Amino acid sequence: MSVLITGIGELTTNSEVTGDALVIDGAEIAWVGNAGNAPAADERVDVEGRAVLPGWVDSHTHLVFAGDRTAEFGARMAGKPYTAGGIAVTVNATRAATDDELAAVVRKHIAEALKQGTTFIETKTGYGLNVADEVRSARIAAEQADEVTFLGAHLVPPGEDADTYVDLVRGEMLDAVAPLVRWADVFCEKGAFDYDQSKAVLQAAAAKGLGLRVHGNQLGEGPGVRLAVELGAASVDHCTYLSAADIDALASSDTVATLLPACDLSTRQSLPPARALLDAGATVALASNCNPGSSYTSSMAFCVTTAVLQMRMSVEEAVWAATAGGAQALRRTDVGVIRPGARADLHVLDAPSITHLAYRPGVPLTHSVWRRGERTN
Repeated sequence: MSVLITGIGELTTNSEVTGDALVIDGAEIAWVGNAGNAPAADERVDVEGRAVLPGWVDSHTHLVFAGDRTAEFGARMAGKPYTAGGIAVTVNATRAATDDELAAVVRKHIAEALKQGTTFIETKTGYGLNVADEVRSARIAAEQADEVTFLGAHLVPPGEDADTYVDLVRGEMLDAVAPLVRWADVFCEKGAFDYDQSKAVLQAAAAKGLGLRVHGNQLGEGPGVRLAVELGAASVDHCTYLSAADIDALASSDTVATLLPACDLSTRQSLPPARALLDAGATVALASNCNPGSSYTSSMAFCVTTAVLQMRMSVEEAVWAATAGGAQALRRTDVGVIRPGARADLHVLDAPSITHLAYRPGVPLTHSVWRRGERTN
């Protein structure tokens, strides 16, 4: 079944192709151009002057979890500082949950994100922190998410020795999880894993053929960015606190700086230096970091709005970062872009231009969504 979409008021393609119409054929984009030159199609949809852009690519989430951390959030809003230790609360609840309960949580949040225009989503393990629970987290994630990341090195479980746990993560745990995932990640941060521990985990993962990602520079300046660039990681995520050297390193590398502004707002920290990164020439992505502790939102539009209103990104830069930028952070060329051969993932706004995402903050602007060529709402 082919579908011609016409009446596009503004088409954001993130590619060299332009126009006011496009054709979906099966799960892919078949043609993009001016409506007067459109090829025949089985069906025609007129979006009546609305803006069309690629579906959001959310390259950083933690959706395999159980439990609730509302009390922790309330305490932060009352002035208690955020630390990495709160992860242990979710670990205990996740270990106690059934497979069906965990799968239901993942399904719920992916469906919630899809309704808001997110058509491609990455998610991580990291709330199991033992071999059996990390494996089942990876299996459940792989059944529903587009990309899965192994994050056994999320936190040292309470009562365990850090170096002994690192040996488990890069040994038996990695061996068991690797067939189910594409990526490996590590929380390189004070209170989690130091430079040497993080490097050991990532090098073991690379030897297994996994791509690398890093949680870094969230709670303060640290070695996360340096490690990510040194090892050629696809992305270093958070980047809340960066030195001039960190910014220069990212600008001169292929490592994407993935910014998570909803997390910084929820933890009452500074927002990342997006303008400095962009001006230096670094590649920037935006992602939701949807998780129960530090960023419980699946709204990529909220992240885009925040980036524009508070991080000095232009609307075009923020939308690119939340689509093509997320794709680059996942080393994908088939999503986050509208061009022939790309996945037919489309987000139609109930607005004439993408500017309305920031111009009308907080207003739900998703009109319709296509994922893999199928209209989902």
